[in-house]
Amino acid sequence: MPQIKIRGIETDTIRKVSKIMLDELSALIQSPRNDFTLEVIHSTFILDEEVVQGYPFIEVAWFDRGQDIQDQVAQAISRIINQAGYASVDIMFTVLDKVRYYENGEHF
Repeated sequence: MPQIKIRGIETDTIRKVSKIMLDELSALIQSPRNDFTLEVIHSTFILDEEVVQGYPFIEVAWFDRGQDIQDQVAQAISRIINQAGYASVDIMFTVLDKVRYYENGEHF
């Protein structure tokens, strides 16, 4: 169920890397590809009263899988985004609590 929310990267770029990203992440965390969501969020970045180019920022919301897996996922995402032409990318993990996450009215 990892939800990957992406800002500051073109939709077409994410579309082109989506297969390799999901292949790698699904293998790393042992979760089926269809459990993932990739969402590109169109944002407007502002600095000093001006619209500016945003920077790549990715948020991964998921159930805790331990520091080692989290590090591997961050490294894989960074490498894929770097290879897509972005020199830098920030990644933030949000750990969800299973008793607060519901699917069809039932918590995990």
